[in-house]
Amino acid sequence: MKKLLAFVLLLPAAAFAQPGITEMQEARSDLTQSFFSARDLSLVVAAILGIIGALRIYHNLQMGRERFTAEVSAWFFSALFMVLLGAFLQAVFGI
Repeated sequence: MKKLLAFVLLLPAAAFAQPGITEMQEARSDLTQSFFSARDLSLVVAAILGIIGALRIYHNLQMGRERFTAEVSAWFFSALFMVLLGAFLQAVFGI
């Protein structure tokens, strides 16, 4: 009898415990209220990474280093990751 009473009393509490719904709504409202959208911020960071990468590669080329293809791909893919991260955030949070 006690177990049945405890089950009946705790049943409504389980119905209100939907994981993550309110947190996703709070995150969405926080991101939409910011000055920059997440996509714009990711594009700015990707542009900065591209400029810094281009300067470092140019410097290595001027110093006579012949093997810098790994560094080229590293800077390129870091900038590409930032662009895709902005698109992902826009798709997930709808901003």
